[in-house]
Amino acid sequence: MRDRVIRDEIHRDILVPAHHARIIDTHEFQRLRNVQQLSTCEFVFPSATHTRFAHSLGAYHLAGALTDSIQEVQPGLLSNDDAELVRLGALLHDIGHPPYSHLLETPDVFATYHSHEHWGRVMLEDTSSEIGQVLDEVLGKERKKRLFSILDGANECDGTPIAPFLKEIISSQLDVDRMDYMIRDQANTGAQIGGFDSARVIRAMRVNDQGRLYVKSWGLPAIEAYLVTRYHMYNQVYFHKVNMLTQAYLVRMLSRARTLASEGKLSLGVEVEHMLLNDALTAEQYAEIHDSHVKVAMSRFSRNPDEILSNYASRLMARRDYHKSLRIASLTSEMFHVIQSEVATFIESAGFDPVHDLITASIRKRGYMPYEQGIILEDGRDAAEHSPLIRSLSQSDEQILVFVPQEIRDECEALVRSKTKPSQSSLAMFDSADS
Repeated sequence: MRDRVIRDEIHRDILVPAHHARIIDTHEFQRLRNVQQLSTCEFVFPSATHTRFAHSLGAYHLAGALTDSIQEVQPGLLSNDDAELVRLGALLHDIGHPPYSHLLETPDVFATYHSHEHWGRVMLEDTSSEIGQVLDEVLGKERKKRLFSILDGANECDGTPIAPFLKEIISSQLDVDRMDYMIRDQANTGAQIGGFDSARVIRAMRVNDQGRLYVKSWGLPAIEAYLVTRYHMYNQVYFHKVNMLTQAYLVRMLSRARTLASEGKLSLGVEVEHMLLNDALTAEQYAEIHDSHVKVAMSRFSRNPDEILSNYASRLMARRDYHKSLRIASLTSEMFHVIQSEVATFIESAGFDPVHDLITASIRKRGYMPYEQGIILEDGRDAAEHSPLIRSLSQSDEQILVFVPQEIRDECEALVRSKTKPSQSSLAMFDSADS
């Protein structure tokens, strides 16, 4: 097998050595071509159909750029062997994602529920899986063990130290995973939020005497741009109200299908049946399930005589008859919990089903919150201590989106306002976001 050049829409040429290409060509990794990065976000941004496959390659590329930079500016600090393991860790970090990514990573859908990290590790450790076998052949058992130790954030493997920055490159407040998905998601959604220069961020990163990543002072503006981009991506894309609603539709559709199938009232395809009903799911069976199976099932469900199932599925298939959100930006989960039963009673009195026609979605915006040290600069202080802008992004925020049938949205809104007295009493400011 020859070395490979993969053309990427974001990073242009991604250089892949032949032995890494063997990992990419395995069944388990190729499956990521059929797992969308942003789950139902395409119902808001039609071009947001990019995949975990492309994102994983992007993270792999950025990990290579960062390890190369560290080796150049701090020679002798990072061995070629560990640099390779970090790149492969970034490549494989999403290998265990379920269909529709994080959205279906829930016991409401999977009869055998585990996190995507758990499934990924099982696949990689399993010597009967194709990717497990190839990883053994490419790395050998000892280096494979060290790769897992890096991914786990261990401080040593078989007595050989592991510096913290190796894991931080893959998973931290400033990692190659976040850098790639923010750039890629912005490009594919068309969100106009400014963005940041990943190459400058990488050039500014160093490793301190404690073995942790830090950023040179001259890189602070690039870090500010990175955190502002993250803030706006959550506000404008990830927490977009239609995205949150369609996510709820999809999970509710599959949960209803699970109930009907368990009662013998619905037949399922093999893969969806494994997902919804198999309480002893194997890694091999898990690796056969991807978005396409759910989409085929969705089409069938939209024609099912069960009204609840078909309503959720047909709304997603046709992109119409959506519930509408209450236009109360200051509404929190705590506030709504007090009056939820009253709203449900009103919905029922209006002839709707309070179980299926009252949909809520919680949004927790944590802002910039450090995992241990957060993003530190060369004087050892957190970036927030240097930047008023970053401090302004550090405030957590929690709210709840409430969706009801369009026909009674105004009445429900008036009821909630009268009971909660939110600070925003005018509807006019929300009219532009009413789609």
